[in-house]
Amino acid sequence: MMKRLFLMLLLCCAMLPAQAHKPSDSYLSLDVQQQRVSGQWDIALRDLDYAIGLDQNGDGQLTWDEIRTRHAAIAAYALERLHIAAEGSACRITPGEQLIDHHTDGAYNVLRFEAMCAAPVSTLVVSYHLFADLDPQHKGLLRLTHQGKTSTAIFDPAHAEQHLSLTAPDRLQQFTAYVKDGVWHIWIGYDHILFLLSLLLPAVLLAAPADNLRGAFIDVLKVVTAFTLAHSLTLTLASLSLVSLPSRLVESAIAASVVLAAVNNLYPLFRGRRPWAAFGFGLIHGFGFASVLIDLGLPQGALLASLFGFNLGVEIGQLCIVAAFLPLAYWLRHTWLYHRLLTAGSALIALIAVVWFVERAFDVQAQWIGL
Repeated sequence: MMKRLFLMLLLCCAMLPAQAHKPSDSYLSLDVQQQRVSGQWDIALRDLDYAIGLDQNGDGQLTWDEIRTRHAAIAAYALERLHIAAEGSACRITPGEQLIDHHTDGAYNVLRFEAMCAAPVSTLVVSYHLFADLDPQHKGLLRLTHQGKTSTAIFDPAHAEQHLSLTAPDRLQQFTAYVKDGVWHIWIGYDHILFLLSLLLPAVLLAAPADNLRGAFIDVLKVVTAFTLAHSLTLTLASLSLVSLPSRLVESAIAASVVLAAVNNLYPLFRGRRPWAAFGFGLIHGFGFASVLIDLGLPQGALLASLFGFNLGVEIGQLCIVAAFLPLAYWLRHTWLYHRLLTAGSALIALIAVVWFVERAFDVQAQWIGL
């Protein structure tokens, strides 16, 4: 039974998608003044192209002219999936101008709009269904401002409608939402998971003494702690805009870190310095984690709580992976299967990460040009 579980793990690695980029998000900003709601909605062009088709000549490249001719279709598609209500009545939404902006993961269409409500707003009811039928992992990140105060919310299929009080925002609910998003971010971040597994695979074999689960746990604790400290540091610095690195450099370096961590299991590169390697590469992974909060553009007051909640969620998700992996690995550490997994699995992880590195470093699948 346990051997089957490990074979399934190896198969899952082989079935990972070639690309492991930031999950699909959109960024919705609402500013409420009396009964008027001014909105801006940033939606990834790659997602819109998949949903309604923007590349009219089919050459795999998007130009401003192609996007401009689809402005009406973009507005209709998006606003049909966004409903705003206040004081028991729907607010009438009118589309405005559309622009192009660049986020950390590519080009976005910027849709501006106005919503007029029947009475001054005290509680805003927002229903969000963008890409609900196409991508169950898509999330909408909301920034709501009113009289200089900012609150946040995260929309997903399980939380498609939310009631947002302007007078007494639910800070605990906002914090919890970012904790959950941090957990989910690490669980679907294939590159982060493979990096972590590459570092964990030899832990039960290198522990001293080798037959001591406590020794294996201490080895894992050193690696995970070093990784946590490092990515927490750069996540904070990047989210507060104190340090900034180009997205392509960060994503390429993350892929390279997975390659090196996996190759280390085949040919020792770090030689007893895995915690230091985890710390060094964790600094790069932190910049990758920060992309969600950077793109949301929160003011510092709202950012600090979101930052702490998101980072806590990342740690919880990470610890869940460790808790599931370590006992199983320790149990099978002396079996032929585990040693084969260490070698063949590490080689497969390295191969997948090399594909990611080539894609990211050389932009071999770039489609969004001319913008």
